[in-house]
Amino acid sequence: MSAITLDQANRIIAAIIKRGIELDCRPISAVVVEPGCIVKAFQKEDGASMLRFEMAVGKAYAALALSRSSKLVRIRNEEKPVFMRYLMDVSGDKIFAEGGGMQIRDKDGEVIGAVGVTGDTEDRDDELAVYGIHSAGLKTDEDCKDMGRKFRMRVTSGADGR
Repeated sequence: MSAITLDQANRIIAAIIKRGIELDCRPISAVVVEPGCIVKAFQKEDGASMLRFEMAVGKAYAALALSRSSKLVRIRNEEKPVFMRYLMDVSGDKIFAEGGGMQIRDKDGEVIGAVGVTGDTEDRDDELAVYGIHSAGLKTDEDCKDMGRKFRMRVTSGADGR
């Protein structure tokens, strides 16, 4: 398994912050992590509130831990709170079930890391995460959904627990 490079991580974060400023977002914080949720790079805009690092890492962790965007993790939390409480407990409460976290995939669809964005609305954080990933020439789960079962993103959840 390969990991995201420092150059790629820095390009993702720079693009996220630049785009956040262009869209007049509240102060953004963004983290890029390697597989295993090892921090590769982090930036926090001036004026960002406390705990933004922890929130950003929690979103990235959620995406990696459950192989889906942290927004889908939030939806799963609403659908199956007992199941998700268990996962949060066994993770040591590292999972933050709120949009803005996404896996980062290389050109072949392999997961090379994740990004966590926090500071604005859930939808805006998601939008910025996608923008940052694409700005570095990398892919999201959504970009890889037609690459076969190994890469398929479950856009909706069903009674089967997936």
